[in-house]
Amino acid sequence: MALSATVTNSIVGTITNSLDLQEQSSALTSSDSLSLTDGTGANQANNVFSDQRTLAASANEELDLAGSLTDAYGSTITFTKVKALKVSAASGNTNSVNVGGAAANGFINWVGDATDVIKIPPGGTFLITAPDATGFAVTAGTGDLLKITNGGGSTSVTYDIVIIGVE
Repeated sequence: MALSATVTNSIVGTITNSLDLQEQSSALTSSDSLSLTDGTGANQANNVFSDQRTLAASANEELDLAGSLTDAYGSTITFTKVKALKVSAASGNTNSVNVGGAAANGFINWVGDATDVIKIPPGGTFLITAPDATGFAVTAGTGDLLKITNGGGSTSVTYDIVIIGVE
């Protein structure tokens, strides 16, 4: 099995201002791209976890990045580094999808503190990359749980998650 991936993010927009006899506009283009090849070093990864998941009202789950996730072929993944993490909240959600905040054995080196949470509103996406050789380190048993929480208590939430990393 060999991995090849491109992670992109971009914003393209135009702002227009109506003047007395004309319109003035300004274009904005901002984009980044990360290419990953098969391996374990800088700009490399060797496995992917992806899934669409649903959490009941007020529910949460902790995804064990070192031993409980499976790849597309049903093999257990034991990540040692995360190179890209993307979480997208379904547009039909009523509540936010919160990422982070694991109190024990949390995968937290991508945030400032174990209690930090990224709140993804309905229809929103969170993407973070770490292409260098170290990536975001995953430490089995002490730093490997990625907590995902339903931000409300009245309805379920659905989210898509993609993790690209090194085993």
